[in-house]
Amino acid sequence: MVEFSVPGFQALMTIHFMPQYIALESLCQDYGFELLGMCRNQSEVTAVLNDLGEDCETEPESEGLGQAFEEGIPNLARLRLAVNYNQKQFVAHPICQQVLSSIWCGNLAGWRGSTTIWKLFIAFLIFLTMPFLCIGYWLAPKSRLGHLLKIPVLKFLLHSASYLWFLIFLLGESLVMETQLSTFKGRSQSVWETSLHMIWVTGFLWFECKEVWIEGLRSYLLDWWNFLDVVILSLYLASFALRLLLAGLAYMHCQEASDSTTCHYFTTAERSEWRTEDPQFLAEVLFAVTSMLSFTRLAYILPAHESLGTLQISIGKMIDDMIRFMFILMIILTAFLCGLNNIYVPYQETEKLGNFNETFQFLFWTMFGMEEHKVVDMPQFLVPEFVGRALYGIFTIVMVIVLLNMLIAMITNSFQKIEDDADVEWKFARSKLYLSYFREGLTLPVPFNILPSPKAVFYLVRRIFWFICCCSSCCKAKKSDYPSIPTFTNPGARAGPGEGECGSYRLRVIKALVQRYIETARREFEETRRKDLGTRLTELTKTVSRLQSEVASVQKTLAAGGTPRPPDGASILSRYITRVRNSFQNLGPPTPETPAELTMPGIVETEVSLEGDLDAVGEAETPASGEPSHTSPAYVLVHREQEADGAEDLPLEEGLETKDES
Repeated sequence: MVEFSVPGFQALMTIHFMPQYIALESLCQDYGFELLGMCRNQSEVTAVLNDLGEDCETEPESEGLGQAFEEGIPNLARLRLAVNYNQKQFVAHPICQQVLSSIWCGNLAGWRGSTTIWKLFIAFLIFLTMPFLCIGYWLAPKSRLGHLLKIPVLKFLLHSASYLWFLIFLLGESLVMETQLSTFKGRSQSVWETSLHMIWVTGFLWFECKEVWIEGLRSYLLDWWNFLDVVILSLYLASFALRLLLAGLAYMHCQEASDSTTCHYFTTAERSEWRTEDPQFLAEVLFAVTSMLSFTRLAYILPAHESLGTLQISIGKMIDDMIRFMFILMIILTAFLCGLNNIYVPYQETEKLGNFNETFQFLFWTMFGMEEHKVVDMPQFLVPEFVGRALYGIFTIVMVIVLLNMLIAMITNSFQKIEDDADVEWKFARSKLYLSYFREGLTLPVPFNILPSPKAVFYLVRRIFWFICCCSSCCKAKKSDYPSIPTFTNPGARAGPGEGECGSYRLRVIKALVQRYIETARREFEETRRKDLGTRLTELTKTVSRLQSEVASVQKTLAAGGTPRPPDGASILSRYITRVRNSFQNLGPPTPETPAELTMPGIVETEVSLEGDLDAVGEAETPASGEPSHTSPAYVLVHREQEADGAEDLPLEEGLETKDES
């Protein structure tokens, strides 16, 4: 995987050779994809996809790959490294997908073959019984229920159900605010009445902290979903902190003087009396924005379904295009905003122009056709009116016709790229979702994860005991015995008793895969060469057959005493021999043969008319030295056919002489 990442990194660092490095990266991806397809059994697949051995210590990109998975789940370190390197073709390989799907379902063998209705029914049951399942796991994590909830697909359904309950709770808070408007209109509500959602937020914060501890900070920040989680949690915490600040200020000022104006402002003042920078204003705005972002976070689970996952990937690419497009949009919008504002500031003829804020809103809504063009009219000032109309017209043309259509073209192009490679894109996104639920721990969803479980207390006590007694050095890794690797040279080879270490076995697997790849490529090359030779021989047979029919027609014409007319003013032999020589120019010459000369009666009178044709034949067969060559395969085959026809139809005569001067 290291060599896979080098071309992409060099392409970013070296702009001048970017196409060459991108082509090299594509070649390396194809090589890795085909090399994985050479695996013959499960042991070889396990050796290729699992632990990195000594590579984990030397590769900085392997940070976070040493994290432990659930019991019975392999670590899949190389597969996760391929995900970090964005090797979509390698991750979407059928072998990788088969391994991930088998781990994802665990002991639930019938899950993959079940219908969608049955899966939705199971998900609905887990959604309803989520609190009871979490309490059961919290009390007995090693029970049968605990082992069942550790299966990745059930863990995924449990966490999704918890997040759906959180969103329902947010909707409930909004409905309560609407029904109790008199309470939430002023400052009569308490902090806890408007901050019950902070129970889930606390659980989310603890979940993200554990995720950073498990994955590492660098690997955590590489995922954009984690970045969105940080933004959402920051906004929730900022909103809650502002509400606490407001309550603290009210308590502090009312303790000093309960009849003061400041105490009245922070306790009983109406909303119309609040200042612009009031903490409750800011808290409500932040909470509204965060609620919207919380619902968009639900798109994280969409890659579990093929159709919804493809749409989610397409929307992500479109948003990326829009962000890049906004830079050009803001440059042009700022330029016209400055120009129009400078024209209409001295006049103040209209309410929508002459003010920076109003001019910006006017130009922004103009892009969507929601403003009238008469706003720029000033009949009493002709020159400013003309310039203002001209700038407004140019702005409309540039923004509405050029830039917006360019944005549509960019979005359409991104969507088409995803659709052209939809299967690979979706499998890559689904693989990332699967891997996030393979890790050890994080089984309890929010908000039950904030409760210290007996298992966590036991692990803490055990770790402290190991640290004090230095018992960790007693744990030794068991050496595993691996089967032998069949190759082309030794298909029945068996591993020796001392060759069972993971590193040496993995190296032997890689060598065997490379050897199989080379042998397969060699066989494909030989097969392609044979097919190419057969195609050329078929073309030669057709060419000789057409040539034979042409020569036979010429012989019949000459025997009848007529004058033959070469087609298109060119010699028959010249056209066909040139074609045959071009077809066999890469093949070695056969054993030279000297064909007999063709002599036909009755052609003395046509010698002059055929002289130019024979000259053309001589030029087509004469090598660079100037002497005629009789070793050409086309020359031998053509004269063999002519000799056979002459022997059957006409007696040989000495009427036609070979023109040595050509």
